[in-house]
Amino acid sequence: MPDAGEIILVEFPGVVATKRRPAVVLSSVEYHKTRPDLIVGLVTSQTGKATGPTDHLIVDWQAAGLNAPSAFRAFLATLPKNSIVSTIGRLSTADWQAVQGCLSRSMVLN
Repeated sequence: MPDAGEIILVEFPGVVATKRRPAVVLSSVEYHKTRPDLIVGLVTSQTGKATGPTDHLIVDWQAAGLNAPSAFRAFLATLPKNSIVSTIGRLSTADWQAVQGCLSRSMVLN
């Protein structure tokens, strides 16, 4: 089971269509213990559109295993664990912290 901060390849359901794309695992080990699914966030190579406060341009995209400059967007999906096509890599500590900041800005958690 992937850990939070890992980048995986999945069939990601979008607003218009489903597309095979990288996604960041957001769900925790605790979540995975009792759930048949995982929570992921969208990764896009359309970096010019990732300008909102809940978007993050991935600085260490090559080290994360991505093929092109990419951005995280707080567009979330819950998918079955068996929807993982492959594991691509892991976000750097700095990029993972920035993604967590995007999630904090996108949801009311308290």
